[in-house]
Amino acid sequence: MWKIELQKFADATGIIAHVHHYPPGTSKWNKIEHRLFCHITQTWRGRPLTDRLAVVELIAATTTTTGLRVESALDTHTYEKGIKVTDAEMEALDITGDAFHPEWNYTIRPRSDRANRSS
Repeated sequence: MWKIELQKFADATGIIAHVHHYPPGTSKWNKIEHRLFCHITQTWRGRPLTDRLAVVELIAATTTTTGLRVESALDTHTYEKGIKVTDAEMEALDITGDAFHPEWNYTIRPRSDRANRSS
């Protein structure tokens, strides 16, 4: 579903999306996550995480002396479960896997670009 929605975004905006994921179990390599999470946990240390809003507010209260400010918001939208993506929908994507682990790293281009590249 992520790739389908990313394709819709690329089509609507004309933006080429380069996606690079870390392999499973390697979040410690994600410098942003690694640097951010320690500050978030310090902010909510000793405070009860009573509900989702409390978590969001504590995350949003995270700052550092070096100027880090965190923004967060509670997404209250209800998302439909069990949406199936068909093989035809996947084949219609303008997606190119990268040379290094194409299952994690790929580029999605606006489908209007596909026609331009074929000409």
